[in-house]
Parts: sequence; C-alpha cells; structure tokens
Amino acid sequence: MEATNRRLLLIINPISGLGSKETFEPLVRKTLEPIGYEVKTVYTCARGDATRLARQAVKEGYYGVLAAGGDGTVNETARALCHTDTILGIIPCGSGNGLARHLGIPIDPASAVRIIAEGHVTESDFGAVNGRPFFCTFGVGFDAAVSSNFARQHRRGPLTYIRSTIAEYIKFHPQVYTVSANGHVLTEKAFLIAVCNASQYGNNAYIAPRASITDGELDITIIHAGNPLDTAMVGMDLFTGYINQNTLIHSFRAPAAVIYRQQTGPAHLDGEPLTIDDTMEIKCHPAGLRIFTPEQEVVFRPLITPIENAARDIACSVTRLFNRK
Repeated sequence: MEATNRRLLLIINPISGLGSKETFEPLVRKTLEPIGYEVKTVYTCARGDATRLARQAVKEGYYGVLAAGGDGTVNETARALCHTDTILGIIPCGSGNGLARHLGIPIDPASAVRIIAEGHVTESDFGAVNGRPFFCTFGVGFDAAVSSNFARQHRRGPLTYIRSTIAEYIKFHPQVYTVSANGHVLTEKAFLIAVCNASQYGNNAYIAPRASITDGELDITIIHAGNPLDTAMVGMDLFTGYINQNTLIHSFRAPAAVIYRQQTGPAHLDGEPLTIDDTMEIKCHPAGLRIFTPEQEVVFRPLITPIENAARDIACSVTRLFNRK
C-alpha cells in the first residue's frame, strides 16, 4: 500500500445502540480531512453489508475502514480486513462496545475519531471458531442465551441487557462440555465457556481481565455450575475485575482449543447470536488485524479500572444530554 494513500471508508450502522448518527460524518470529515485524509461515507442497511463494503474497500486499496457501530458492526467490518494492510478504525456507538473498551478507545465519538487522527496502529490477534472470525469474545452457555434474548428486544442499551440477563438467569440450565487445549482434556458441567481475545463482553463486564490482543493466545474462561448465590457472585465479580479469584472460575490461555457438547446449539460471536455445531474448533491468528488504537496501552487494575471506566461513561452520557439541549 502506497504511503501517499490517505483514503478512508466510513461505514455507519444507523440503527446501532441509541441515538442519531447524523453528526458522525461531519465529525469525521472535520477531524480527518484537514490532516490529509479523504473520507467516503456509506451506510449499512442489512446484516452483512459492512463485510461487503469493507471487502470492496480492500480491493480498491483503501488505507483504512472506519466502523461506526457496535460490536456486530465492528466484527462484520474487521472480518474483511483480516490479513490485509487496510487498517480498522473503531467509532463505538453500540450497546456493549467490548473491543473498543478493551483497547481504551473512548465511547465519545469525537474522542474516538481523534484516536484515528493520531495514527497509531496495533497489530492485533483475532480468534476464529470453525473458520468464523471473532475479535472480542466467543461463547457458549449462559452468555449465548443472553445474547439471543437481547437480540430479540426492540430497545437497546444497558438496561435492556440487564433485563435479558435476569430473564435468562431464571430459567437457564448448565450443560456438559468437553474442552481440549494445551494437551489436556477437561469434561465439566459449565454455566458458560467464554473464549476471549479481548478482556470484556462490553459495558465494563470483564470476563477475562488479563487478556491481551497481542500475545498470540486466547483466554478461555470456564464458569462451573454452582448454586444460584455462587453464580450471582460471579456476576458481581465481572464488574470488579476480580473474576479470576472466584472459586467457580477456571481460566487458562491457549493458542488453540476444541470444545465439544452433545448437540448443535446456540453460541455468540462478539455478542451476536448464532447456531453452531457440537464440535467447535478454535484458533488464535496472531497479528492478523491492524487497528487504530491509543498509543498508550491500557493496563488493567482490578476495581480501579472498572470504576474509572464507569465514571467516563457517566461523564460521556451527561455531555450528550446537555448537547441535545
């Protein structure tokens, strides 16, 4: 790719998260065009549009593709950029924004675009299950059930996600899984199994607090079946960063793994529900995706980092509220 190439494709999902996206294109142009970028804007209309548009941008030699949306939009865009020179930019405006939060990309759009303007690029790992790429988390069990419930709701946002979580928790039954990784085989009745490239689901829920997108491995978190009180405590630990100290948790790292269960069933890929085979072959692809990121890497500190991020979320929400007036 030529050093003089400064073309960017801005892909906007107009229905992601909450609020209008009308200000996104002028914001991106105002920030990036004065420093030499040429910005073309397109909007998604249906599932798969972001992948198709990003793939075309790669063919046309674009320098970068900017995904303005949630984790689903980021996943669709990123899968077309894997193992190419085209750089992914993230303008988070979804319900969870898990990958953006892991990377330290602000959920405030103006601040996120400034990260892109700074031009720092990280060579990121990504995972794949049965050939399907994921960039944040893949999971089976309870988190897959929640993702399916949440996808059926008409309203988005954290409150809807909490309602979906409670609804599924009341009726959920753990299943038996067999996990093969690092030369070991484990069979266990589990509440969920999460395979993580990044540290969190989104909304500051840290399922793998120590995960790294540059270590060439995936963090696998198994939450064993327990009584309702024990499982509820795991939910609290998700938001403090102390989940690995919970006695129901078994976590380890591996470059590849295979998960077996008795039958085809639900799963989620970066928060998007899908049905997947009973055998799930998982692999980490080291340094397979280029992403615009903050120059300073986020260092996770239990309790401190979640509190700091929650405070930033509140400040961003207040700013948006006053900007509407």
